[in-house]
Amino acid sequence: MSTVYPTIKKIAVVVACAFAGIAQAQTLKIGLASEPTAVDPHYHQTTPNEALVYHIFQPLVAMSPDMKLEPALAKSWEATDENTWTFKLDEKAQFSNGEPFTAQDVVFSFCRVLNNETGIGGGATNAVRRIVSIETPDERTVLLKTAVPHPVLPNELARIPMIWSGIVKHDALTYAPQEGCGVTSPWPTVNDFNSGAAVVGTGPYTLKSYVKGSGIVLERNEKYWGKAPAWSEVRMTAVPSAGPRLTGLLAGDFDLIENPAARDLKRITESGFGHTVKPSVRVMFFQLDAGREQSPLVKSPKGDNPLQNAKVRQAMSLAIDRKTIVARIMDGVAEPANQFIPQGMFGSIEGAPALEYNPKKAKELLTEAGYPDGFELTLSATNDRYINDAQLTQAVAQYLSRIGIKTNVDTMTRSVYFPKRAKREMSASLGGWGSETGEAGNFLQYWTTTFNKELGVGSSNYGRYSNPELDKVYLEAMRTLDDGKRSELLQQAVKMALADMPNIPLHFESGLWAYRKGIAYEGRADQRTMATGATPAQ
Repeated sequence: MSTVYPTIKKIAVVVACAFAGIAQAQTLKIGLASEPTAVDPHYHQTTPNEALVYHIFQPLVAMSPDMKLEPALAKSWEATDENTWTFKLDEKAQFSNGEPFTAQDVVFSFCRVLNNETGIGGGATNAVRRIVSIETPDERTVLLKTAVPHPVLPNELARIPMIWSGIVKHDALTYAPQEGCGVTSPWPTVNDFNSGAAVVGTGPYTLKSYVKGSGIVLERNEKYWGKAPAWSEVRMTAVPSAGPRLTGLLAGDFDLIENPAARDLKRITESGFGHTVKPSVRVMFFQLDAGREQSPLVKSPKGDNPLQNAKVRQAMSLAIDRKTIVARIMDGVAEPANQFIPQGMFGSIEGAPALEYNPKKAKELLTEAGYPDGFELTLSATNDRYINDAQLTQAVAQYLSRIGIKTNVDTMTRSVYFPKRAKREMSASLGGWGSETGEAGNFLQYWTTTFNKELGVGSSNYGRYSNPELDKVYLEAMRTLDDGKRSELLQQAVKMALADMPNIPLHFESGLWAYRKGIAYEGRADQRTMATGATPAQ
């Protein structure tokens, strides 16, 4: 008997530790830098929104933390001819209510994207518009047909979550968006998702509550068809200022926070907390109103819009000291941008030189352009969306003022900023874009190509810059199946965009997270903060 008791004691200790680990893993409290504006997966493709949405909903294919395509609701996909992509759905996939995920849900999801009157931005819409027909030979097979070859369609679909067709009344569903696709009741609105009424997803979590300005609570999806997440509950609270957010972590109010100030990393480490830094694909830039003869926030001595002149735009780029901004504003946790995607990504310019900082040359270009005494300009930006966005804008304003451009700054909350920018009420607006398809064409498609609703390009080109030659090269690239040739064409288009400079690249952000002892966290290049990336440390 004496040999048994020590064994029982050891077992008891192991069990007690296991239960302690389980108890510890019950709730994960996350401090967000920016509040998601909706639970609707098709509302607005911003990083905070997508981070929330992808806890609850899933796309056909997904992007890994390093931006590589991987299976999600579709277990496989292939181009079966130049204009057809065939997706095989995972037979294990099911919604949180136990209903199976089928081809009909794919048809419904794409139809809803094109019938979403409450959506903001055209990212999902542009991708779905490329699909001219959908065939569903069986419940687990979907054939997506495009009018022309589109080699990056799977990459684009990684940003379009699937929703359950049972949230509306419908007859037989067919891909006929203009005729309603067979839906007989009203299409769900953003409020239907925010209230939770339409929230039925296939992801690892379900929505318990979403209260703007207060917080978000998620619960583990007990019917999740994949690996069960570590946390039974996730609580998300937005704290826009980095200081109070870090204070919350150190005080135990949060287990994990996003975007702590890089200057606080030493304090975080010395306090016994962990941190993760992940280089991101997000480029910060200023978009200039290059398309209008009169711009709302420009005052020129000649009564025109100087931003239409490529020499002026190049002068503005030359005026900015990107290395100093990275060192002083971003605390070294960023990389100066010399193009619109990090070098090494598909279609990036190999060996691209740094963008020059040369105030003297900038002044000379302004004079050559006909503005020796400069002009007046307002920079518009968020103050609660990107890392140090307001400080970044102030720094750029100071650099522009030094070359004779009298520069004002107008920063505002993202809820005010994005609608105003969409209405084109700005002349120089701060943007942040993560090329989540993993190649150079993504930035060009949205921000640089001439606005064309039918072709699904230029939807974020609020400055209405237009270069038909660039458009031609870009469109040829996106219809080219040969990777080598497509990369060459994309590099050519990027060089044209840098020569004209309608968008002035500043730097690439890095994702930064801090967390309490007992947690391990895997960061993502798209900067999404995911509870599934946090695991109890072994």
